[in-house]
Amino acid sequence: MRSVFKLSVLILIGAALLGSLATAAEPGWKGGVAKSVITPKLAMWMAGYGGRTEPAKGALHDLCVRVLALEDASGHRGVVLSSDTLGISKPIYDEVSRRVKEQFGLERSQLMLHASHTHCGPVLKSALYDIYPLDEAQIKLIEDYSDWLTTEIVATIGRALKDLRPVTVSRGVGSADFGVNRRTNREPDVPMLREQNLLLGPVDHTVPTLAVRDADGKLIAVAFAYACHNTTLSFQQWCGDYAGFAQYDLEQNHPGAVALFCMGCGADQNPLPRRTVELAETYGKRLSAAVDAVLMQPQDRVAPTLRTTHEFVQLTMQGLPKTEELKRLAAAAPNYSQRWAERILKLIETKADIPQVYPYPITTWKLGGDQIWIALGGEVVVDYSLRLKAEHGEQAWVTAYANDVMAYIPSKRVLLEGGYEGQSSMIVYGLPTDRWAEDVEERIAAAVGRLVEQVRKK
Repeated sequence: MRSVFKLSVLILIGAALLGSLATAAEPGWKGGVAKSVITPKLAMWMAGYGGRTEPAKGALHDLCVRVLALEDASGHRGVVLSSDTLGISKPIYDEVSRRVKEQFGLERSQLMLHASHTHCGPVLKSALYDIYPLDEAQIKLIEDYSDWLTTEIVATIGRALKDLRPVTVSRGVGSADFGVNRRTNREPDVPMLREQNLLLGPVDHTVPTLAVRDADGKLIAVAFAYACHNTTLSFQQWCGDYAGFAQYDLEQNHPGAVALFCMGCGADQNPLPRRTVELAETYGKRLSAAVDAVLMQPQDRVAPTLRTTHEFVQLTMQGLPKTEELKRLAAAAPNYSQRWAERILKLIETKADIPQVYPYPITTWKLGGDQIWIALGGEVVVDYSLRLKAEHGEQAWVTAYANDVMAYIPSKRVLLEGGYEGQSSMIVYGLPTDRWAEDVEERIAAAVGRLVEQVRKK
């Protein structure tokens, strides 16, 4: 009887070992990471605030690009990049996409190039030239740096792909509440309104989190998002603002891991109050604490499947401003609107072909059985996040400032209300009009619907 019992135990142990070996042999995720410092070495103009009167002076901390490469069980790959920049411009996006396809065989649908939208990063090629009184020497600095940055981004992606090794991927959602709707709450009133629980306007305080761990369970990467402008600081030093502090804090808490911030739909959200380094550090720690809270709890494991798709949606502009209005602006004292009007008038006079549509990039992924990730270009207001999650599932992630940051992207509500996000910001970005056509939201929502349907069918 005892020998029969021993035999049964041995059979059970053997079956368990075989089961574990079979599980270990099953294909799963592979992941790789890389990180590069991109702090400019020369005194360049900083992007984001039109009131600046001189280039940057030194750095509070280094600016970086961080890359997470993923490969699913079938060998399909995707790359998530986080950059401490105001926004990746179209020429950089196009050239990175071209080189990545040529060198690594990846399509645009496999790339998510996020900008943190720090206002303490450099001006990049073909973006925001009208804001500052740039001379030829400064423009050459910007273009030389942008060319170097393009090469560095591609090289960092290459290093992450070389780093691919077996990993597990899990997901969760945290929360942080320092983002405030800046259209509906006056900045000086925010402390009082917060204390009395009277803050108004739509917000998205979720912190979507994607954790990647190696075969030993050690965290190698965490990608996380938050919908709030990186505008705590407005000084003259290179800095990643609150998102930069959050990334550095997480990397300190998890040695060897790479933390990638992906901006959400925060075009009409500000960290309030603001303007001090102490506040930027505080918001960064609050965001990193929200991510750590997710990492410390049981997370949903993501099955090793990745489906990717991409589309350029043609967004229509409202039309050129009247010549009389352009002449009035061009005759004013030098500022960004004066330089913009002067440039547009020259284009009209030379009968240049002025585009009235813009190829707007949308990338959509499905990770595992049901995790949808939607990455939108431009500075997208929070209405889009709330709408797209309502349409495609509350657990859908919606990030913005991805691939090409060409302008603000207002919802129809914000467009009709006007103001900076709905109208005048178009001039800041140098587009040849002061607003999008009224169907901007519906065009984007319809395209997202098509892309989500595609990745769910694959």
